[in-house]
Amino acid sequence: MTDSQVIEAANKALAEEFELEIERMTPDARFREDLDLDSLDAVDMVIVLEKTFQIKIGRDPAILEIRTVGDMHAYIITKKRELEQAR
Repeated sequence: MTDSQVIEAANKALAEEFELEIERMTPDARFREDLDLDSLDAVDMVIVLEKTFQIKIGRDPAILEIRTVGDMHAYIITKKRELEQAR
């Protein structure tokens, strides 16, 4: 899966889960301030991303640093690369 495909899949999954317009899923969009997602939504977001990309996020401390859609993209891309290298 290319980086572009990861970004597209992540945006689509989150837009569907939270009923957001896909156009709002810009790299600089902040989850809380721009997309109106709260801490409970963050839990749902982790579950959606785990299912979409077959990755385990769990209590990864790096997830706490995610503030924007671009941060999320970078996190998923990094996780996917780590999994690919482990194989």
